[in-house]
Amino acid sequence: MRILIALGGNAMTGPDGSATPQAQGAAIRTAMAHVAEVIARGHEVVLTHGNGPQVGNLLVKNELAAAVVPPVSLDWCGAQTQGTIGFTILDALEAELRARGIDRPAAAIVSRTLVDAGDPGFTKPTKPIGRFLPDAEAHVLIAHGQTWEDRGEKGWRRVVASPEPIEVLETGTIRTLLGAGYLVVAAGGGGIPVVRTTDGEVHGVEAVIDKDLTAALLAQALDADVLVIATDVENAMIGWGTPGQRALSALSLAEMQGYAEAGEFASGSMGPKVEAAMRFVAGGGARSIITSLDRIADAVEASDPAVGTVIHPG
Repeated sequence: MRILIALGGNAMTGPDGSATPQAQGAAIRTAMAHVAEVIARGHEVVLTHGNGPQVGNLLVKNELAAAVVPPVSLDWCGAQTQGTIGFTILDALEAELRARGIDRPAAAIVSRTLVDAGDPGFTKPTKPIGRFLPDAEAHVLIAHGQTWEDRGEKGWRRVVASPEPIEVLETGTIRTLLGAGYLVVAAGGGGIPVVRTTDGEVHGVEAVIDKDLTAALLAQALDADVLVIATDVENAMIGWGTPGQRALSALSLAEMQGYAEAGEFASGSMGPKVEAAMRFVAGGGARSIITSLDRIADAVEASDPAVGTVIHPG
């Protein structure tokens, strides 16, 4: 099967959330052991990944070094993190495959994701990024044109546009590589956000695209059989934090839509993952899986009983 695996932030940082180079390297090596197991079972794999902590670190460097070197925009931050995480994934994945006696080429693609310049997100930014700052420091950056919100005791936090992904522009390149037998890493962090002008030119914009929504879009474009969203829990839950909390196993798209409409999934955590999983199935995908990183290989091959939360057309 062709499997698109979307790695969450827990696959990119240490158990305590540490984003030091050492912690990131160790976390990625652990993640690639699980990905390699999927490949060892005979499946074709495309990987996407998050980049929140890494972009956050770059933004802090921007703030601290602004008087010495020019700050770079979010699209540049996205490109830089795609390159760094991409090569780290390749090193770790190739090592895991060699340990299993598997000889497969792999490539990481710096990927752009097209968005609509007229997307409402650009008018009213809502996506929080970076660290909290005290009032005085935040207003210095507001004077430079950034949008910051007062979050009370924690301080001020920057918010940016989070537009809907329309197309991963490197989809054709990814298809070519897959056809040549490559394992592909692409669309990291949801892709570098770009818009197309009326004369056909493409340029980057200040925005953050939801990585799971881009993963669903890319999975459809690549005719993937399964979309796997790897996170830090084995199942999506309903009734979270209540005595009636229950793990969701295999269910139909209509059933999952009902839970989503009832507000069962928080917008800042499980909500986008569930939305992406539903979009893939609604667009013709055979099934989506939301599960923990250490269960992805079993989840791909399990049928009855299901491993993780599996959404099927019904």
